[in-house]
Amino acid sequence: MPLTFELCPGRMIGGDHPCFIIAEIGQNHQGDIEIAKKMIKMAKDCGADCAKFQKSELECKFNKKALEREYNSVHSWGKTYGDHKRHLEFSHDQYRELQKYAAEVGIFFTASGMDEMAVEFLHELNVPFFKVASLDANNFSYMEKTAKKGRPMVVSSGMQSMETMRRVYKIVKEHNPNFTILQCTSSYPVDPKNVNLNVISEYQKEFPDIPIGYSGHETGISISIAAAVMGAKVIERHVTLDKTWKGNDHSASLEPAELKELVRCIREVEMARGSSIKEMLPCEKACHAKLGKSVVAKVKIPKGTVLTQDMLAVKAAEPMGIAAEDLCKMVGKTVTEDVEEDDSVMPEMVKGYCANKKC
Repeated sequence: MPLTFELCPGRMIGGDHPCFIIAEIGQNHQGDIEIAKKMIKMAKDCGADCAKFQKSELECKFNKKALEREYNSVHSWGKTYGDHKRHLEFSHDQYRELQKYAAEVGIFFTASGMDEMAVEFLHELNVPFFKVASLDANNFSYMEKTAKKGRPMVVSSGMQSMETMRRVYKIVKEHNPNFTILQCTSSYPVDPKNVNLNVISEYQKEFPDIPIGYSGHETGISISIAAAVMGAKVIERHVTLDKTWKGNDHSASLEPAELKELVRCIREVEMARGSSIKEMLPCEKACHAKLGKSVVAKVKIPKGTVLTQDMLAVKAAEPMGIAAEDLCKMVGKTVTEDVEEDDSVMPEMVKGYCANKKC
């Protein structure tokens, strides 16, 4: 199974490819399609790769009693939980309208399929990938049916154990090589002490042949930036136009300025991760030429003298002589000309030095 794969048309994830940033609009659109469009445009303008919603077929996701129970929360959009959810749920035609708008704006569009019927609709809608919400990670029948459809998958792991995620990995892998697992804590907003970013490293060890990512519900952006530093290849954050709006998710969401800064910081971190090869870089040569240290004569050294370490010192010198790390290599060698006290010891002054160096 590949460490990299095409999550969206023309957009690879994993390996050295840029972190894929999902702006989770979810149901923060307040049930208003015009607000939803504004949020899609905002996600694009802030540099996110994908605008994501949540699609439910309510009678498939909830039983009757769940839909009929009273819902007296300050965040409620109706007297019952069903009324509340119906207010926030876009129709199939509205989803097609949003998908078309996202294409016009130039951002990838998908949704979490919150039940099997929703997955069927999203498959018909031809979304680039399926997002599996944390609440369905242990719904193994759902996982298998979704994996068999062959679209790439992004699987959140909130509320689950490592053993459950091992089963998820095996179920999906059997049918679909192109998926990623996201570390997630399902609390809104989550206290930093419960984020457990170290699970990212455990997932990387446990599932070394798939990209690993992070779905964050914390406030602010620093933790998500840290996830990118740790190698998260997908980062998902809830977004909003106003954190004070009615709704459970707004307080754990990023407003436009925060999302834009998160994207900027992640891209900067990706550049900073750079190469694992440690060597002097071209950009360091000016500093090295000015301040790099080399070997000088601590005392006057006549021609023909066999060098001892107490004759030599290391200083920032002009001109730059033999490299400081080679001082010990000169002990026991003979100088071929007079060297004045405090002068640089140049390679050509030491018999046999160049023979042992590729100079």
